[in-house]
Amino acid sequence: MSTTFQLDTSTSRAHPTPTPLRRLSIPAVRQRKADGVTTEPVVMLTAYTARQAQLLDEHCDLLLCGDSLGQVIYGLPSSLQVTLDMMIAHGAAVVRGSYHAAVVVDLPFGTYEASPEQALASATRVLAETGCSAVKLEGGAVMAKTVTFLSQRGVPVMGHVGLTPQAVNTLGGYNARGRSAAEAEKIVSDAVALDQAGAFAIVIEGVVEPIAIEATKAVACLTIGIGASNQCDGQVLVTEDMLGMFERVPRFVKRYAEIAGVISSAAESYAANVRARSFPGIEQTYQPK
Repeated sequence: MSTTFQLDTSTSRAHPTPTPLRRLSIPAVRQRKADGVTTEPVVMLTAYTARQAQLLDEHCDLLLCGDSLGQVIYGLPSSLQVTLDMMIAHGAAVVRGSYHAAVVVDLPFGTYEASPEQALASATRVLAETGCSAVKLEGGAVMAKTVTFLSQRGVPVMGHVGLTPQAVNTLGGYNARGRSAAEAEKIVSDAVALDQAGAFAIVIEGVVEPIAIEATKAVACLTIGIGASNQCDGQVLVTEDMLGMFERVPRFVKRYAEIAGVISSAAESYAANVRARSFPGIEQTYQPK
């Protein structure tokens, strides 16, 4: 899909693009893996706003508007409180702010589990109202029928196995998965089931590395690791974690910047200027001609 607007960073306004732009298609991304080999790993980061998407877009193959926005943007205790309307609003913003990466939007908890028909209704809204390229849902073999149902009706689906945040109450927390033989076997079989059902990619989250590697080798579709292995076919991180926006650093995160400190320092300087009446100065005020 080609975006019709681009953000002008000089004005913070959206303007029509001068020429049509073509973003990566889901089939093009899927074709990165052939005969079990991915020569160029897939790069994915989360994005929740138009400006964030604009900054990340040229560096990523996929942008994920994830339900992690519940914690990151809204300060909610988990992703379980996220609604379909929230995902659509943020997903549309991410699509407006990007032109290169394919945008994937999470289906939030309670909007797809009841039946394939419920999932199709939710996915149809997301694709139609955001312009995104695909949806993501959590769950393994139990969701295979739904993945097939959606895929056969023109909805590209990304799966998600291992540590599935929407099932945190069942899992009992955010601990790494696959440590027991039974759980490891289930993770691999879940990945195979989603692959055979038609998923174009599968997120493997919070899984002990040998199991993530085994699952990657067991499926023809792409695997996207987060807390898994560099042998997955691609990687994803929550952008705010990668940028150092929060004090807590999960084990699987590498911080590439310390943006929280930059923001706090800038706010401190601004506050000092305001209190000292040194801002606004002559450069920031309108004077009589």
